[in-house]
Formats: sequence, structure tokens, C-alpha cells
Amino acid sequence: MPNALLFIGPEGVGKRSTAFAFAMAANCTNPEKEERKNLPEFRDMNFGQEAFATEACGNCKSCRKFNSGSHPDLIHLKPQNQITKIAQIRELRQVLAMKPFEARLRVVIIGEAHTLNPEASNALLKVLEEPPPGTIFILATAHAYDLLPTILSRCQLIRFSPIPAKLLVEALIRDHEMVQKEAEVLAAMSGGSFSKVLTLKNGDWLLFRNWIVEEIKTLNADSASVVLALAENLTKSKGKDLVENVLEMIKTWFRDLVMVKYSTEKIINKDLAENIAILSEGYPIKLLMKQIAAVENAQKQINANANLRLLLENFFLTLAENRPKQLQVL
Repeated sequence: MPNALLFIGPEGVGKRSTAFAFAMAANCTNPEKEERKNLPEFRDMNFGQEAFATEACGNCKSCRKFNSGSHPDLIHLKPQNQITKIAQIRELRQVLAMKPFEARLRVVIIGEAHTLNPEASNALLKVLEEPPPGTIFILATAHAYDLLPTILSRCQLIRFSPIPAKLLVEALIRDHEMVQKEAEVLAAMSGGSFSKVLTLKNGDWLLFRNWIVEEIKTLNADSASVVLALAENLTKSKGKDLVENVLEMIKTWFRDLVMVKYSTEKIINKDLAENIAILSEGYPIKLLMKQIAAVENAQKQINANANLRLLLENFFLTLAENRPKQLQVL
């Protein structure tokens, strides 16, 4: 095994879960046992025990400690206030100066490696250059460019892809008792992230989507007060994260209005397929493409740290202006 692994992939696709599974399997004292019990649910992800093909028995003393997060040779470094600081790396180096307590392979997991500040990155680099024996580092991040090139050069890269929508749908139906169509919508909106699909489900996202869709369908350039009130309502509570999700939701809605003209099977909001088909008839492709362009422009402005309230006000006014005059309100 290399001394350092770098897991790269979108948030919520199992990078940290795989790191924990690897640590558990690498130190299992009974890997050949056919009957495996107490296999981990890995904190924020549960596809069922059959989904994890590890060699860990799940029942030996070592496995139980890893599963509970209490193993002394499992080191999980987390950011403090969204930053991993040099003091944490210095403390880590002091721990690594000692031999592992009992594990065959001590595992250091840095689950949000992109939060390493420059000082912490340089301090970690020194450890990676002269790694202690019996220790492996697993770094995880969504973006490799957030790390120092010298750190990248000392890690073996392993790429993680988004989780297939089919698996997400199966998990939502099996473990969360969702109906097929609603599960398919959340899976499509999640971008292949299991943590995001759970966030959407627990936040009653489908009800929120229905409300947003109704607001978008009835926007009118002559009712500026309604537009301003909608922008205020969306920005006063949860800020940037909510606005980013709303914009992506609206973009998906207009994308479906385009797609239904060519292939009904490929729309994302399948539970609203009938309404989408009817509404799409009153929307020329040219106007729909303008609406999508308006969403993408707003998304770019968010990344440039624009004022959210003003951004949404201008955005909703643009949507209202591009709305067909004779559009049927469903």
C-alpha cells in the first residue's frame, strides 16, 4: 500500500465511508470468517450491509472498535470553523511520533482536505515526506486543485463518481419508505450525492419545490411587489445555500419544459410530468433557453459573491419578462 491515498469526488458519494471501511478491513483479526455480523452503517450512509464488499468480519474486537469510532489507531482530523489549522497538524505529528497502540495499520483520515490552510498544508507535507511506519494517510476532497501540488504528488489518487440514481432510488424506497416517483425526483436532483438526497428528503424538498414552481408559473412583470416579496422571503432565512438550491431547482424545471418536447422519459420532475407537458406547450423553445440562461447567469453571480437580495430581485424580474403573455396558469 502507498503511504498516502487521495480520494477525489463530489460530496456525499462515500469517500469518508470508504476510508472507514478500509481502516476496518485492514485491521480485522478474523477476515476469513464467512459469517459477518455488525457491519458498519458508516455514519451518514446506509445502503444496507450487503452493499459493502470488505474483508472485515464486523464482529472481532478490532472491527467493533472501528465500527464505534473508538479505535485508538483511527485518527479522524476535522476542520475547526471550516479550517484545518497548523496546530491540529502539529498535534497529529506528536501522536504519530509514537508507535500504534494495537493496529497493524494506523489510519489517519483527513475527510475535508480542502480546508487545510497553507501553514497546515506545509506541515502535513513534512509528515508525508517522512511517513511514520505502520501508518497510512487518507485525504478526501471534492477538488484536487485546493491542495498543494507537492501534496498531490505524494498521494495515490482514487476518483469517486456520483452514485447512480438507481441505487439512490432503491435506498430511498427501501430505507425511507418513499414512493417510486418521488424517490426518482430526489435522486435526480441530488447530483449523485447520498448526503444531499437525504437533506432534500428531510427538508420536505418536494413540497418546497411545488411552492417554488407555482411562484415561477405565476410571475408577472406587472406585479413588481410580488417579485420583491419572493426575493425577500428566500434570502431572509437561510441565505446562500438555499438560494443556490432554489436556482438549481428552477433550472431543472425549465430544463424539463424543454426536454418534454422531445422525450418525456428524460424529465427529472417525473411526478409533475402531466403539468410539465401542458405548460411546455405555451412556452417557445427560444423563451425557455432565455430562462435557462438567466438561471446560469444568476448562478455565476452567486459565485462572485453578489448581493443575494438584489440578485434574486433582478432574476425573478427577468423570468417574468420572458414569460409568454398568453401562458396558461395551471
